[in-house]
Amino acid sequence: MITRRLAIGTALGATAGVILPAGLQGGPRASGKRLIVDAHVHMWTASTPDLPWAPGTTPQLPEPLTIERILPMMDEAGVDRVVVVPSANIRDDYGLEAARRYPSRFAVMGRLRLDDPKSAALLPTWKERPGMLGIRASFFSQEARAWITDGTVDWLWPAAEKADIPIMFLAYGLVSRFAPIAQAHPQLKLIVDHLGVSNAMAKEGKLAEGIADVVALAKYPNVSVKLSNLVNASLQPYPFQDLTDYLHRVVDAYGPQRCHWGSDLTLSYGRATWRQRVTHVTEELNFLSESDKDWIMGRSILARLNWA
Repeated sequence: MITRRLAIGTALGATAGVILPAGLQGGPRASGKRLIVDAHVHMWTASTPDLPWAPGTTPQLPEPLTIERILPMMDEAGVDRVVVVPSANIRDDYGLEAARRYPSRFAVMGRLRLDDPKSAALLPTWKERPGMLGIRASFFSQEARAWITDGTVDWLWPAAEKADIPIMFLAYGLVSRFAPIAQAHPQLKLIVDHLGVSNAMAKEGKLAEGIADVVALAKYPNVSVKLSNLVNASLQPYPFQDLTDYLHRVVDAYGPQRCHWGSDLTLSYGRATWRQRVTHVTEELNFLSESDKDWIMGRSILARLNWA
């Protein structure tokens, strides 16, 4: 019997592709250990003249999350690699420094001016910087939320598609607006951040509505989704059982090859350790097979971003 998950996975393999980068085709856990890649971590240094923070920017933790601090934390949590997602108003430089110093452990989704069509000139050489794998686009402020439909960012989709640059996008409550974008640009890799839902949506009882919008996008093979910021979306303590049915729906719709785990470690830091954010998926979601977990916990994001 061909299930919806199998049908979508087959379509994905034929169109958007889940072929692993060179050196990773040997199958999951070839060495006996599951490769764990965190698809969403913010890193930063203290504001300095060389790497200044934008005025008004507030860190998620009192202390900077530096390269030296995060490496032992990764080892303790069992995380092999991290996709650095620079916070809003913080430049890409530090993430790229981490990728330069430890290329097998860090890579970056960079930021650019979304409201300036001249930014398109940057895209042909965007990934020439070592460690840069794509773009993170945030539509969080009221002004930025309007950009999706008022034409401000219309330049971005064809330019990124032409340059083969994946885009992770944050757009709480606006995920449905990406359906025409995904349809018009079938070779553009779009990655929904944080299941498309937020803590505010959870508190307002709107999780079901938000998840339904994400599930509806699964019919587009060029769209994938990050199972990230789960700690903040849940209204319960670990193991966040109020999210289980929603996660089951999303994985069933997309298939594990298009689902990417991410901790968003520094948000709601006190609610769960990094290791608990790992075991939430690997030990608590009983509807997942071991193969599903291999994909969701690392293989899928490596394939999506072509990170060898």
